[in-house]
Amino acid sequence: MIEEKQNEEELLSALKKGNRDKFAELVELTSDKIYRLALKMMSNEQDAEDVLQETYIKAFRSLDKFEGKSSLTTWLYRIAVNESLMQLRKKHPLFVPIGEPEENEDSSLPQPVEIVDWCCLPEKELLSDETKKLLDEAIQKLSPLNRTVFLLRDVSDLSTKEAADVLETTESNVKTRLFRARMQLREELSIYFADRV
Repeated sequence: MIEEKQNEEELLSALKKGNRDKFAELVELTSDKIYRLALKMMSNEQDAEDVLQETYIKAFRSLDKFEGKSSLTTWLYRIAVNESLMQLRKKHPLFVPIGEPEENEDSSLPQPVEIVDWCCLPEKELLSDETKKLLDEAIQKLSPLNRTVFLLRDVSDLSTKEAADVLETTESNVKTRLFRARMQLREELSIYFADRV
């Protein structure tokens, strides 16, 4: 997050006056985080670059509408998430928007099929390229809704409140979706690690 509130207020004031150098500074401060989120959401470098570009274009065009109710970074995350979800919707027309769980969505919490204790695995096994690839694949298997929450909370390190602000939903919805995502990922990885313990 862009840290100091006073610095952010000064930056926002300069941005609203059309200061392009300050906008370049904003891009410099935030583009790595926004790109990483887009890459995890889209699972494709070109699509992530498109999301990144559209995020800053839309932000620049909408600066006069930004009221400062959230931080600039949270606002940029919101734009990036919305842009990612729009692109995913184009590829998958039956995509469901972020919000409260659908009525037909199983409201019970997922029960793991297999739990493996990873305590005995060497650290190099857990940090291997193969494990990272498997985790990336498992993240892509999450529903777009749960993937978004997981990426915002556990990859981008946003708080539950910040993630809820980005997604314009409730904190309890974020917590529920995060729990479901973590359980699904744990199950996916447990199956993989079961052979290695």
